[in-house]
Amino acid sequence: MIADLAPSKLPYSSGPPMSAKLPPNPYHELAWIAGQPEIGEDCWIGAFTLIDGLGGLKIGRGCNISSGAQVLSHSTARRCVTERAYPGVDKRPTELGDWVFVGANAVILMGCRIGHHSIIGAGAVVAEDTVVPPYSLVVGVPARVARSIEAEIGQWRDAGARAAALAAGQS
Repeated sequence: MIADLAPSKLPYSSGPPMSAKLPPNPYHELAWIAGQPEIGEDCWIGAFTLIDGLGGLKIGRGCNISSGAQVLSHSTARRCVTERAYPGVDKRPTELGDWVFVGANAVILMGCRIGHHSIIGAGAVVAEDTVVPPYSLVVGVPARVARSIEAEIGQWRDAGARAAALAAGQS
Protein backbone atom coordinates (compact mmCIF):
# COMPACT_ATOMS: atom_id res chain seq x y z
CA MET A 1 0.00 0.00 0.00
CA ILE A 2 1.27 3.51 -0.84
CA ALA A 3 0.76 4.72 2.75
CA ASP A 4 3.27 2.09 3.88
CA LEU A 5 5.97 3.93 1.89
CA ALA A 6 5.71 7.13 3.92
CA PRO A 7 9.23 8.48 4.62
CA SER A 8 8.74 7.99 8.35
CA LYS A 9 8.32 4.22 7.77
CA LEU A 10 11.39 3.72 5.58
CA PRO A 11 14.42 2.18 7.33
CA TYR A 12 16.86 4.81 6.04
CA SER A 13 14.82 7.80 7.15
CA SER A 14 15.82 7.71 10.80
CA GLY A 15 18.79 9.57 12.20
CA PRO A 16 20.32 12.87 11.23
CA PRO A 17 19.83 14.28 7.72
CA MET A 18 22.45 13.30 5.14
CA SER A 19 23.90 16.80 5.17
CA ALA A 20 24.81 16.31 8.83
CA LYS A 21 27.15 13.51 7.76
CA LEU A 22 29.09 15.51 5.16
CA PRO A 23 31.89 17.89 6.13
CA PRO A 24 30.67 21.48 5.91
CA ASN A 25 31.77 23.54 2.91
CA PRO A 26 30.93 27.01 1.56
CA TYR A 27 29.42 25.77 -1.73
CA HIS A 28 26.49 23.43 -1.08
CA GLU A 29 25.56 21.47 2.03
CA LEU A 30 25.09 18.32 -0.09
CA ALA A 31 28.43 18.56 -1.93
CA TRP A 32 31.26 16.37 -0.66
CA ILE A 33 34.64 18.10 -0.80
CA ALA A 34 37.49 15.78 0.20
CA GLY A 35 41.06 16.85 0.92
CA GLN A 36 42.20 20.41 0.38
CA PRO A 37 41.37 21.36 -3.22
CA GLU A 38 42.31 24.83 -4.42
CA ILE A 39 39.06 26.41 -5.60
CA GLY A 40 39.06 29.79 -7.34
CA GLU A 41 36.76 32.73 -6.71
CA ASP A 42 33.19 32.85 -8.02
CA CYS A 43 32.81 29.08 -8.39
CA TRP A 44 29.46 27.34 -8.05
CA ILE A 45 29.28 23.70 -6.94
CA GLY A 46 25.93 21.90 -7.02
CA ALA A 47 24.34 19.32 -4.79
CA PHE A 48 25.48 15.70 -4.82
CA THR A 49 28.88 16.52 -6.30
CA LEU A 50 32.17 14.93 -5.28
CA ILE A 51 35.17 17.24 -5.35
CA ASP A 52 38.21 15.05 -4.59
CA GLY A 53 41.29 17.00 -3.61
CA LEU A 54 43.10 14.03 -2.05
CA GLY A 55 45.60 13.76 -4.92
CA GLY A 56 45.79 17.46 -5.69
CA LEU A 57 43.04 19.47 -7.34
CA LYS A 58 42.92 23.00 -8.70
CA ILE A 59 39.65 24.49 -9.89
CA GLY A 60 40.02 27.85 -11.61
CA ARG A 61 37.89 30.89 -10.97
CA GLY A 62 34.35 31.18 -12.26
CA CYS A 63 33.80 27.44 -12.72
CA ASN A 64 30.33 25.88 -12.45
CA ILE A 65 30.17 22.22 -11.42
CA SER A 66 26.66 20.87 -11.85
CA SER A 67 24.78 18.52 -9.59
CA GLY A 68 26.02 14.96 -9.47
CA ALA A 69 29.36 15.67 -11.11
CA GLN A 70 32.58 14.11 -9.83
CA VAL A 71 36.04 15.61 -10.14
CA LEU A 72 38.61 13.05 -9.00
CA SER A 73 42.30 13.08 -8.17
CA HIS A 74 42.74 9.54 -6.83
CA SER A 75 41.75 5.96 -7.64
CA THR A 76 41.71 2.67 -5.75
CA ALA A 77 41.01 0.59 -8.88
CA ARG A 78 44.42 -1.14 -9.05
CA ARG A 79 44.36 -1.89 -5.34
CA CYS A 80 40.88 -3.39 -5.63
CA VAL A 81 41.30 -5.62 -8.69
CA THR A 82 44.63 -7.01 -7.42
CA GLU A 83 42.95 -8.06 -4.17
CA ARG A 84 45.18 -5.50 -2.45
CA ALA A 85 48.40 -7.02 -3.83
CA TYR A 86 48.89 -3.50 -5.20
CA PRO A 87 48.92 -1.72 -1.85
CA GLY A 88 48.68 1.90 -2.84
CA VAL A 89 46.11 4.45 -3.77
CA ASP A 90 46.97 6.09 -7.09
CA LYS A 91 46.96 9.89 -6.94
CA ARG A 92 47.47 12.42 -9.71
CA PRO A 93 46.68 16.12 -9.66
CA THR A 94 43.67 17.25 -11.65
CA GLU A 95 43.13 20.79 -12.94
CA LEU A 96 40.18 22.73 -14.29
CA GLY A 97 41.07 26.05 -15.89
CA ASP A 98 39.14 29.26 -15.36
CA TRP A 99 35.50 29.47 -16.44
CA VAL A 100 34.95 25.73 -17.02
CA PHE A 101 31.39 24.37 -16.97
CA VAL A 102 30.96 20.75 -15.86
CA GLY A 103 27.53 19.33 -16.72
CA ALA A 104 25.32 17.21 -14.51
CA ASN A 105 26.68 13.77 -13.67
CA ALA A 106 29.90 14.28 -15.62
CA VAL A 107 33.00 12.51 -14.28
CA ILE A 108 36.53 13.88 -14.62
CA LEU A 109 39.07 11.23 -13.63
CA MET A 110 42.44 11.80 -11.98
CA GLY A 111 45.26 13.49 -13.83
CA CYS A 112 43.06 15.42 -16.28
CA ARG A 113 43.76 18.99 -17.33
CA ILE A 114 40.71 20.83 -18.62
CA GLY A 115 41.47 24.02 -20.55
CA HIS A 116 39.85 27.34 -19.68
CA HIS A 117 36.43 28.25 -21.07
CA SER A 118 35.54 24.62 -21.81
CA ILE A 119 32.26 22.77 -21.38
CA ILE A 120 32.19 19.18 -20.16
CA GLY A 121 28.80 17.87 -21.27
CA ALA A 122 26.33 16.17 -18.96
CA GLY A 123 27.21 12.54 -18.33
CA ALA A 124 30.61 12.72 -20.01
CA VAL A 125 33.41 10.59 -18.57
CA VAL A 126 36.81 12.20 -19.11
CA ALA A 127 39.45 9.44 -18.97
CA GLU A 128 42.52 9.61 -16.73
CA ASP A 129 45.27 11.99 -17.82
CA THR A 130 43.23 13.55 -20.63
CA VAL A 131 44.33 17.03 -21.70
CA VAL A 132 41.47 19.14 -23.03
CA PRO A 133 42.40 22.28 -25.01
CA PRO A 134 40.87 25.63 -24.03
CA TYR A 135 37.46 26.50 -25.52
CA SER A 136 36.46 22.86 -26.03
CA LEU A 137 33.06 21.18 -25.96
CA VAL A 138 33.65 17.70 -24.51
CA VAL A 139 30.96 14.98 -24.68
CA GLY A 140 30.46 11.24 -24.47
CA VAL A 141 31.69 8.08 -22.79
CA PRO A 142 34.60 8.02 -23.13
CA ALA A 143 34.65 11.76 -23.53
CA ARG A 144 36.01 13.36 -26.68
CA VAL A 145 36.40 16.92 -27.90
CA ALA A 146 33.41 17.54 -30.17
CA ARG A 147 34.48 21.00 -31.34
CA SER A 148 35.90 24.37 -30.38
CA ILE A 149 33.38 26.79 -28.89
CA GLU A 150 35.62 29.86 -29.01
CA ALA A 151 33.61 31.62 -31.76
CA GLU A 152 30.33 30.78 -30.02
CA ILE A 153 31.57 32.27 -26.75
CA GLY A 154 32.30 35.50 -28.64
CA GLN A 155 28.74 35.49 -30.02
CA TRP A 156 27.30 34.79 -26.55
CA ARG A 157 29.31 37.69 -25.09
CA ASP A 158 28.03 40.03 -27.81
CA ALA A 159 24.43 38.89 -27.22
CA GLY A 160 24.87 39.42 -23.48
CA ALA A 161 26.21 42.92 -24.00
CA ARG A 162 23.26 43.78 -26.29
CA ALA A 163 20.78 42.43 -23.73
CA ALA A 164 22.42 44.40 -20.92
CA ALA A 165 22.33 47.58 -23.03
CA LEU A 166 18.63 47.06 -23.79
CA ALA A 167 17.88 46.45 -20.11
CA ALA A 168 19.68 49.70 -19.27
CA GLY A 169 17.62 51.62 -21.86
CA GLN A 170 20.45 52.01 -24.36
CA SER A 171 20.29 51.02 -27.99
